[in-house]
Parts: sequence; C-alpha cells; structure tokens
Amino acid sequence: MSLLTRALSGRRRDIALGTLLASTWQAGEAAVPFLIGVIIDRAVSGGLGDLALWLGALGVVYVCLSYSFRYADRIGERISEQTAHELRMRIVQRVLHERGGAETDRLPGALVSVATSDARRVGTVAMAVVFGISAVGAVLIAAVLLLSVSLPLGLLVLLGTPPLILLTRLIGKPLEARSETEQEHAAHASGVAADLVAGLRVVKGLRAESAAVTRYRDRSRAALAATVHASRTEAAYQGMVVLLSGVFLAIIAVVGGILAVRGELTVGQLISSVGLAQFLVGPMWTFGWAGTSIAQGRASARRIAAVLDAPPAVRGGSADPVVPVRGALAVRRSGLKFEVAPGEFVGIVASDPALAASLVRLFGRACDPEDGTITLDGRPLTDLSPTSLRSVVLATDHHTDLFDGTLREAISLSGRAPAEAVEAAMVAADADEVERTLPSANLEVRTLSGGQKQRVALARALAADPPVLVVHDPTTAMDAVTEARIAGRLRGIRAGRTTVLVTTSPALLAVTDRVIVLAASGACHSGTHRELLASEPTYRETVLA
Repeated sequence: MSLLTRALSGRRRDIALGTLLASTWQAGEAAVPFLIGVIIDRAVSGGLGDLALWLGALGVVYVCLSYSFRYADRIGERISEQTAHELRMRIVQRVLHERGGAETDRLPGALVSVATSDARRVGTVAMAVVFGISAVGAVLIAAVLLLSVSLPLGLLVLLGTPPLILLTRLIGKPLEARSETEQEHAAHASGVAADLVAGLRVVKGLRAESAAVTRYRDRSRAALAATVHASRTEAAYQGMVVLLSGVFLAIIAVVGGILAVRGELTVGQLISSVGLAQFLVGPMWTFGWAGTSIAQGRASARRIAAVLDAPPAVRGGSADPVVPVRGALAVRRSGLKFEVAPGEFVGIVASDPALAASLVRLFGRACDPEDGTITLDGRPLTDLSPTSLRSVVLATDHHTDLFDGTLREAISLSGRAPAEAVEAAMVAADADEVERTLPSANLEVRTLSGGQKQRVALARALAADPPVLVVHDPTTAMDAVTEARIAGRLRGIRAGRTTVLVTTSPALLAVTDRVIVLAASGACHSGTHRELLASEPTYRETVLA
C-alpha cells in the first residue's frame, strides 16, 4: 500500500461524508436546469398549481445544494489540513528518531520543503478525492436526467464520459513526473538558502559573498526551470481538458438542437438539455483539477516516503548502560587504539579534521564504526540503545544549533537542568557575560557573534552534567583571553567526571591530564601538553599554527 493510500485510508469516514455532501450539492446543481425546463413546460401548459409546486421544489433544491456545498467544502478542507498535519508530524518524528538516517544526503532546507510543501500537496489529494468522486456522480446524475429527457442524449453522456476521463488521466502522466522534478529542485534550492543563512557570518568573514550568491543563483535557476516546465505541462493539461470537455459538450448541445428541430423535444426539454450540458462544464473542470492535484500528490508522496523509509544511521543495540556509569572509554578500530580512564580530563588532537569530527559522532552514536569497537565501561556502544547512551554520554559537534528564547531556557534545555547547575555552567563557559550584554532577557540567536554562540552552547553542555562529556572545538571563535579564562574553569566544573576535548587549542590542551595524538596513519601516542610540545614537532606545529 502506497503512502498516499495509507494517508487517505485513515480518513475513510470523513471522506465518505464529504463525498456524500458534495454529491448532494452536485445533484442539486444538476437538478436546477432540469427543473427550470419542467417549470417552463408547466408555464406554457398553464397549470398554475403544478407551476407553484415545481417552483417550490426548485427553492428547496437551492437551499439543499447551498448547505451541502458549504459543509462538504468544510469537511474537505479539514481532511486536507489534518492529513498534511499528520504527515508533517510523522516526518518530524522520523527526522528526530534516535537512530537518525533521515538527514543523510539531504540538506535541512530540503527536509523542511518535504515537511511543508510536499505534505500540503498530499493533503490536497483528499479534497480532490472528495470533489472528484462527486464530479463522477454529477455526470451520472446528469446522464440519468438526460435519459429521462431523451434517450440519445443520455446514452451519449454515459458512453462518452468514461473515455474522456481515461484520456485526461493519460494526459496527466507527464505532469506527475514534471511535478516530482520541480519539488526536488525547489527543495534543494531551499536547502542551499537555509545553509547560507545559517552560515552568513562565516560567508562574510571569508568574503565569499559572491561565491555564495553564485551557488544559490545556480540552484534557484534550476528550480525555476523545473517549475516553469511543470507549469507549462500543467497549463497544457488544463487546456487539453477544457478543449476535450468543450468538444464533448458542443456535441451534446448540437444533438439536442437537432432533436428539438425534429420535434422530439419540447421547449422546456431543450432548455433542460442545454442547461445540463452547460452544467457538465463544472464536473469536467473538476476532473482536470483533481487529476492535477492527484498527479502532484503522488509525486510528493514518493518524496515523503523516501524520507520516512530512509534506513537508520545506526542499527541494533537496545541495552542500557551499567549504572552508575564510571566513564571508561576505549577505542579499538583500524589500528587506532587508546583508552580514557574514568574521571580523566583528556584532550584529543587529530591531524585530520575529518577524523576528529568522525570520532565525536562515533562517541555520540550518530554513526557506528565500520570496523572495530568503541566501548563504555567495557560494553560496546553498538550494544546500547542510542537514547540510553546519550543520556550518559553527551557528544557535541563543533557546529551546534541554538533556539530563540531566554538565555537560561536555552542553557537549561527549558528547565530540565537545575538552576544551580545552570548558574555554574554559565560562569564556567563565560556565558554570564553574554547575558549581561543582551538588550533583553530573550536570546536572539541571529544577533549573537560566533564566540557568544559557542559560549552558550558550551554552557548548555556543561549544565547537562553528563557522566561523560565529549566536546569538539568549543572555543574556536573566541578571543584568546576568553578562551584561557574558560579553560581554567573547565577542570573545576568537570572534576570527577570523564571529559574529552577534541581540539587543537593550546589553552584547552594545557589544562588536560594528558593529550592523545591521533595520526592520519592510525597510530596514536599520548603525553602531557608540555611534554608533547617539547618532544613532538608535528604536535607543536598542529596546536601552535
């Protein structure tokens, strides 16, 4: 069962009710021209009693079709919004899943596009189903009424409509493919834009504005070209639907006129026939709109399914760490072997920045090692549940995200950390100075400098007070004085708990118990910062460059 089918099947009752009301509305719309023809014949024949009766019936039909359309449209909109909302929630849950994987090879902006634009298009399919089915019912009702007026006209509608619907469905196939391509390009352009906005300070610092603009322009032009192609296809599709519907209705009108000339239809019946043919314009247009919405919804549903069905980044592991956690870490992989004792304050220097980033991700189980093992208190991390592991091992990447709100809410993770822990963490990370410089109590991330963001992020990690803390280059955007001040406070606030600083900062490395040096070849050795500066030229060049 496809995602689109599953999304709509949960709304069967609402769809059925909406379709019933929409069909009632369409039946009333079809009955109006038929009743007008009857009323004209009654007026010509002079029967005032019958005329009043049929005029009353026409009034009742108008009231019924008005209310049925109002509530059908309301139900359809509700189904559409609820379906889109449920899909958005599923996408968010998948993106935030403990085992990850949804973000692999996808920019954040692309995921946002899937959760918004694609979810909305899938939701619109619910409305298309409600009114599309009612349009089919409208055609059938019109055919029955035409049969009561004239057998040839009724058969013409009954036999001509199915091929017309099939033909419009075949014409809509290219639109589906173009729509998927359009969404892919639009999502990628959104992703590039989001990345540029997030890294705006870095772009300006590197004076790379022109390169950034060129990159976004290229992606935006590709998205524009895809959108134009899809819009042209949609316009051609709608034009073909209107053309085919117009030809079909013209044939009905011509046949009705011929029958009237032959005397096989009364004046009222002719008017009813022409009116019913005119009424069929609405259902025919609805077929085109529903076909467009379903084609776009199917393409979007495939994009959503690709996110929801993305393989997890880490597999296996459901056990909990042994409590209390001592904090002993051991790495055994690809010739890379080192250990961190419980409660040790250790620095790790990697000659390859990619190796450093990878190691932080492995400690946090954002990914699993391709070979070898990493253990916590003797247990492989791959045996542990990611959520349980992250409750005792906090591994923070170099690039961290902050959210608007108060500064203390950002550091305490909305009140989950005790107030005294937050206060101590702010002092240790020098984030109290950031608080004093804020114009208000609210933290507006876009107004903070790179160094201020790093101080808030470091304070947030320290306030969590995990048994094992792994941080990656937490002070690269700070000035030397602030960095030295923070380095002197870190040992105190992390006393007795395992702390790993993956960094090349000499100020931070100087306060560690020892430094583990990881070479690109996989070899590693350790010593104090002072010892390594005196005996290792490569280390000295790396940390003092």
